[in-house]
Amino acid sequence: MIYVHIPFCRRKCNYCAFNSKIGSVAEKSAYVDALTREINLRGDDSAVETIYFGGGTPTTLTLAELEKILRAIDTSFNVESHVELTIEANPGTVDENYLRGLKSLGFNRLSLGVQSFNDALLKILGRIHDSRAAIETITLAKNFFDNVSIDLMYGLPTQTLDDVRRDIEHVKILDVQHVSIYGLEVEDGTKFFELARAGKLDLPAENACADMYDFITETLPAIGYRRYEISNFARENFFSRHNVGYWTGKKYFGFGAGAHSFDGKLRTSNVRDVATYCAGKNISVVEEVVTRRAAMEEFCFLGLRLVDGIDARTFEKNFGVKIFDVFGAVIDKNQRRGLLTVDGDKIFLTKRGMSLGNEVFADFLLEQ
Repeated sequence: MIYVHIPFCRRKCNYCAFNSKIGSVAEKSAYVDALTREINLRGDDSAVETIYFGGGTPTTLTLAELEKILRAIDTSFNVESHVELTIEANPGTVDENYLRGLKSLGFNRLSLGVQSFNDALLKILGRIHDSRAAIETITLAKNFFDNVSIDLMYGLPTQTLDDVRRDIEHVKILDVQHVSIYGLEVEDGTKFFELARAGKLDLPAENACADMYDFITETLPAIGYRRYEISNFARENFFSRHNVGYWTGKKYFGFGAGAHSFDGKLRTSNVRDVATYCAGKNISVVEEVVTRRAAMEEFCFLGLRLVDGIDARTFEKNFGVKIFDVFGAVIDKNQRRGLLTVDGDKIFLTKRGMSLGNEVFADFLLEQ
């Protein structure tokens, strides 16, 4: 698995806490050079099944710049012929020629940051596109890609349940292959955080957000999208292989400013500052040595994000101990609360557990 971080956007959105910025042509060119250097330095014979370009907005780069990065990956790694090659894009940053170019470069999955089909909400979020641009981009993208995913958000300022209903109706009409849903989190360092601190952010009440969540999670399966993870829904055979890799503990390389990597034992991260990253000195630090205990914890709380949950036999094979000997009390507690189900060797969140997942995951952090 390879993740490539592109930290550039045309505009910083009001809710965004990701490592992103508005970049000049010269900054982007220098960054691509730094990326290719890092890829070439860290390459090995690892078989690569998925590559994901995220950001930021990767489609703010030129096709030639994207080709340069892909060429470095192809040269430095053993990229499999059936690789899932995803790129994130925002409506308003791609046209027909650009989409055709992405296809010719080998990209076979497009993830569009739609967030909403409501123009007033898009304006509040600070997005560069409107609903018409989103619909046109999705429609156009389907001419080039058999696998199109969109992101939608709920719990937005002034948003109502009717707004969410209309968003899901658009999903039904547009017939994309994959939908990711995210509840708004107001994070430090964002414009929304400052507005909230000043009492100027009109957020829906908690019960209204719960109604939105319930509507989305009940309606998407009813119109043919299988829920395979807490926040992700897809047509059959269109699950994100890259994201499933994270949740099942696969090793991954992260390239770019602020990108994270995991080799099974060490978790490392790159410096976030773009200029420092481009300078190319001491860009990566060890963030965590993953102990056996931490690996057992992660196996549980990452795997439980998946609807299929975790497998007791796999746990025992990986760690040489039965999961119920380590986490029996935690599993029993959450079964009694109606948040977990045990069915043979399978352990998975209930429908209610899906909405309270973070509470369950916290219980799998063992005492020091």
